[in-house]
Amino acid sequence: MEVFGQQIKKFRSEKGYTQEKLGQLVGVTTQAVSKWERGSMPDAEIIPLIAQSLGVSIEALYGREERNLSVDLAKKLCSLPKDEAYRYAFEICWAIEVGLLGEDSAIELFVNRGFTELDKTNQHFAKLIHDEGIALSRVSPLPQHFFLMRTPNEGGVLQHLESIDSLQKVFELFADKNALKIICYLYSLPVMPVAASLISKHTRLSEKRVEEYMERICDRHLATRTTIATAEGEMYSYAICPEGFAVPLICFADEIAKDDVHPFFGVHNRKKPFF
Repeated sequence: MEVFGQQIKKFRSEKGYTQEKLGQLVGVTTQAVSKWERGSMPDAEIIPLIAQSLGVSIEALYGREERNLSVDLAKKLCSLPKDEAYRYAFEICWAIEVGLLGEDSAIELFVNRGFTELDKTNQHFAKLIHDEGIALSRVSPLPQHFFLMRTPNEGGVLQHLESIDSLQKVFELFADKNALKIICYLYSLPVMPVAASLISKHTRLSEKRVEEYMERICDRHLATRTTIATAEGEMYSYAICPEGFAVPLICFADEIAKDDVHPFFGVHNRKKPFF
């Protein structure tokens, strides 16, 4: 039962217990704990005491809790109406953020407290920057969002991204004020075809300029273009791509742009480079 021993060692280390300390809590010798961690199984009657001492379930000692938790969470989300599912999912994301903080005392303070006591007039963010990964949340007010990234075990993130030239083209598009106005307007509409004349009306750009910008936006796969027939002849209509990749980019750009960011909590002990 190597898994059982590995789990004991993992949870013992997370608690900051030595083998001697765990042995004292359970009522066995340090040598007995060492044998468990090398693959020997403890007596059945002592397993609940081990779980209690480590603050985990018996299922967790057998390595089954993580899988069961994931399955149970997926089933729970499937059973809820979509609006409730997203609300519940964000509560889970918030619990993940607090858990990654790595402080037991924070759980009662932040998870139970939730978002209801936050000052609704300010933007609040939770930011964890560790060597193992990054977790960022906008806690309140809306929009609430969550970003989680694991750090690759070998190499950096940059090697997995498109070329700098490709990234530059994306940022050049969003750096153009008129293009950004068009993109934001399109995302404010239902997913439906829109004529250049309507975009022109709301952005106060000429239809010719709108067509030029929409060609660039379509090239970056943020929108699609369709030819339709009208009484006046053929014309283009545009629809925003449903993938929504621009939405998180704009939300995180908003965080960089803000002057009144109020950290709810934050940790930055990263030594590794980001890329």
